[in-house]
Amino acid sequence: MKPFRLVKVFSFSALVLFLASTITLAWLIADHTKNMLLQRSEAYAMVLAENLNHQVFQQFVLPVLVRYGKIGLRNPEQFKRLDFIVRNTIHGLNMQSVTIFDRDEGIVSYSTLKELVGKKGLGGDEYRMALKGKSNSRFIVKGSMLDLLSRERNISFQLRTYIPFRQEERLSQSNGPIMGVFEIVQDLSSDFKALLKLQAVIIGASVVIMAVLFITLWWIVVRGDRIIAQRARERRRLEEKLNHAERLAGLGKMVASVSHEIKNPLGIVRSTAEILSKRLKKLAPGNERLADIIVEETSRLDGIVREFLDFARPQKVKLMPMPVNDLLTRAAKFMEAEFIKQKINLRQEFGSQLPLVNIDAEHLYRALLNIMVNAVQAMPEGGDLTLR
Repeated sequence: MKPFRLVKVFSFSALVLFLASTITLAWLIADHTKNMLLQRSEAYAMVLAENLNHQVFQQFVLPVLVRYGKIGLRNPEQFKRLDFIVRNTIHGLNMQSVTIFDRDEGIVSYSTLKELVGKKGLGGDEYRMALKGKSNSRFIVKGSMLDLLSRERNISFQLRTYIPFRQEERLSQSNGPIMGVFEIVQDLSSDFKALLKLQAVIIGASVVIMAVLFITLWWIVVRGDRIIAQRARERRRLEEKLNHAERLAGLGKMVASVSHEIKNPLGIVRSTAEILSKRLKKLAPGNERLADIIVEETSRLDGIVREFLDFARPQKVKLMPMPVNDLLTRAAKFMEAEFIKQKINLRQEFGSQLPLVNIDAEHLYRALLNIMVNAVQAMPEGGDLTLR
């Protein structure tokens, strides 16, 4: 059973490894998709920033400088004109807000979110990098896959892109001095939710598939364990039978060998005792009984040896139809002298209309004789023996 247990261990280990690999793959796919989404959105923000830079510089900065001599967004007319240009540029685009930071003090000079106008210190490191001419982005993520299960689903994903606001020296080029910093905020929450849902679906489907595979594998393993255990029990039972048969075969060989070694000397002793009995009748009448005892005992031992040989040899049953009463009468007649000696009265109550039956006469006769011998041995003081 050890090899099968080893297979079971490897199977479950492979199942766990496959599940872990699937979850890891789902996470990698979702992470790669998220990175592609961010790259695309950042590139989109860069293009929008260039357009904003051009529109604001051409339609706001130059006209305001010509008309007012300087830019002052505290002037409602200038702020309204800038707001119109910005909103008109981003109209129809998925932009959450557009903010313009001042170059010198980092103050919010303009924002589509009016509550941010005039505030200071909101840009951070990204603002300072943009002032140096390096466009950059910052991701603000709130929520995870677990939030999809809640009712509130407080999930948000923002991409804040910071681009230098440059003075255009030539038409459609923004390579002049930096006048400020654009902050473009894109709300990608819907895309992020869809991405989390896709990730959850992949992981959920993987878990369901793994659960089905686990249950199937567990059923196969349990059934295999039962089959192997049953076969192991059968194998042990067959081994026990085989060992028992081998022991019997060895015992039979030993009995046959010993019986053959005893049978020949017994025959010689019996023949010698019979000759001695005849001579004693002539030379010492009355003492021949001693020789008869030797003959009887050797005959009994010969019968025992013959039984041993019958045990050692495979027996063939010889069936033939005959009445059972004949065997009983024969056995009783053979035991008649023993009955008289043990003072046993024999009563025979045989059925007169018994049918013929297929029996092995020799074996059944021996069985009946042994039963009568047992009965005689059980009545050492004599008594009545009934054969019915």
